[in-house]
Amino acid sequence: MEHSIAPAGHLNCVKVDQLPPLTTLLIWTRNSLYRLVILADSNVCVQGGEFFPDPTPAELAGASIRRGFVVDGCICAGLHIELLASGTRFVTSTVVAITTESARDWIIH
Repeated sequence: MEHSIAPAGHLNCVKVDQLPPLTTLLIWTRNSLYRLVILADSNVCVQGGEFFPDPTPAELAGASIRRGFVVDGCICAGLHIELLASGTRFVTSTVVAITTESARDWIIH
C-alpha cells in the first residue's frame, strides 16, 4: 500500500517503511492529535493523545479495525493505529486525517 495525497493535501494511507527517517506525520484521530517521527522501519517516536504527553519511543504495528485485522506498518484514515510502547499495546481512536509536518513549521533556537 503506497501513500496517496488527497485533494486537501492530507494523506489517505501511508506505509511507514517507505518514508525517509525523520519524516514527521501529524495524525488526527476522533479524539486526539498525534505527532509521529519516523526513525527506522517501524520504529517511531510518538507524542500526543492521552498516553503519550511526552515524545515516546514506540513500534508501529499498523492500521487496524480495533484489535482485529492489522495492516502491518501502515496508517490509514478510517482505521485505528496500533502502537507498542514499553511492552504495552495502544490502540488509538479512528484516524480522520494524516499530513506531513513541514520543516518550515519548526522553530529552531
